[in-house]
Amino acid sequence: MRLIDITPAMSPDLEGWPGDTRFTVTRRWSPAAGDACTVSRVTLSTHLGAHADAPLHYDAAGEDAAELPLDRFLGPARVIQCPGIAAIGPDEALWAAGAPRVLYRVLPADAGSGFPPAFAALTVEGAKALVRLGVILYGTDAPSVDPVESRTLEAHHALRRGGVAILEGLSLAGVSAGDYELIA
Repeated sequence: MRLIDITPAMSPDLEGWPGDTRFTVTRRWSPAAGDACTVSRVTLSTHLGAHADAPLHYDAAGEDAAELPLDRFLGPARVIQCPGIAAIGPDEALWAAGAPRVLYRVLPADAGSGFPPAFAALTVEGAKALVRLGVILYGTDAPSVDPVESRTLEAHHALRRGGVAILEGLSLAGVSAGDYELIA
């Protein structure tokens, strides 16, 4: 069995949303300093790197991560490669037909660890089409389901109304299009 890790490596170079908390590791204890073991403090934003978007992230009355149904994050998934596309709309949603979980790669292979200046977001119509297709998880390598400038996060809300879990910030550049088993 071949395993593919779709989480970006956590490092100080990994950029999240402009102005958000970056990843840092601070050594608190160290055998070199006479301590019995090494203990570190890790600081990061919950929106950095690969992550599930709990509804609480975009709705004050939404569930937090501990309340998310785990079955959404485990099972058959389809990876769809579409870097350079403008948006994920109803036509692009059809590529997910027959797949309960779908992961869209929208960033170019050379995107690096910086915050992308632009990316293909999911449209509300695309989200509704995915719900009609029976998709239970939508994932992307983009930092958000919605466009950067969105303040209402309509695609997030449309997915939530349809019972669709969200994964963002995935590392999909090295993953071929096809069907896989997802363990997230």
